[in-house]
Amino acid sequence: VTITTRLLVSHLSGIRHYEKDITKVKEEKEKANRAFKLTKPCQDKEQSEESSKGVEKTDSVKLRKEHEGEVKSRNSKPSRSSKEFEQEEYYLKEKFGSVIESLNIFKNDPLFFKPGDQFLYSTYGFTLLSAVVERASGQKFTDYMLKMFRDLDMLSTVLDDNEAMIYNRARCYVYNKKGRLVNAPYVDNSYKWAGGGFLSSVADLLKFGNALLYSYQAGQFKNTHGKLLPGYLKPGTVAMMWTPVPKTEVSWDRDGKYAMAWAVVEKKQQCGCCRQQRHYASHTGGAVGASSVLLILPEELDSDVIDTRLVAPPRGVIVSIICNMQSVSLNSTALKIAREFDKEKWAQ
Repeated sequence: VTITTRLLVSHLSGIRHYEKDITKVKEEKEKANRAFKLTKPCQDKEQSEESSKGVEKTDSVKLRKEHEGEVKSRNSKPSRSSKEFEQEEYYLKEKFGSVIESLNIFKNDPLFFKPGDQFLYSTYGFTLLSAVVERASGQKFTDYMLKMFRDLDMLSTVLDDNEAMIYNRARCYVYNKKGRLVNAPYVDNSYKWAGGGFLSSVADLLKFGNALLYSYQAGQFKNTHGKLLPGYLKPGTVAMMWTPVPKTEVSWDRDGKYAMAWAVVEKKQQCGCCRQQRHYASHTGGAVGASSVLLILPEELDSDVIDTRLVAPPRGVIVSIICNMQSVSLNSTALKIAREFDKEKWAQ
């Protein structure tokens, strides 16, 4: 078979994730699909009823609902994401000297399916991708990435190296079997630098999101008389990265598809008075004792904005959340925040 970098970056390579048993992976997928089919009509009905009433819930009702949801989630069985943390390979303590060396973990394992046939989120696919970057660039992957972070002024983004003294490094926490917060266990993430091996800050992730949004929109602002600096990436590159790929799926937003290392929801409205989907790109992160999300909601530019000399990219809302607790779902929260800021902007 042939595995391309495009297949790797869209999780279509067939390379396994942490679970080694393909039967269990298929069962989990079938359960998730059945659950989605059962809940989707109810969600659509609730959204339709809320929009037809046109009445906002009071703060007290909202708080009660949120509290009930929190209690329910704590008392319910582990979700798919929390079950994922039961895999032994999440807790590796071995230090790997290079990304090439870390390929030994999975390089002799069989593919779960023919590359390009099915979607399977795979951290190890990104480990292989980091090896491709290393060979193509002629540099160590970690050196290549840290230089890029410096270029983007992301000075707080560093390797998650246990031995290094890192200023303001946060402690991470998990819930034990009794539901109490405890310190997260020791792990060494050198086996997956590309798939969860960096430490960052909210401010640095905002810089990263702005750099991408600027690059995405830079080509649309024509009337700048050469005063607009080019983006870090070409506009077409970001557009390609944010183009949904067939046969993919997104666990944290069923409206979306996976693209190139990003989940993307496209602008869509099926008919008048129906729910509107805004175009946005996001990605969540989960590690032992930590959760995160970076969400980019580009502004829908009209000709007046593009042609004026008074505005320049980036135009939109970037939301970054980092939480030092494991298995926290953050994408829906980030999307709500982004929509509130977007709504406030248009109201002014």
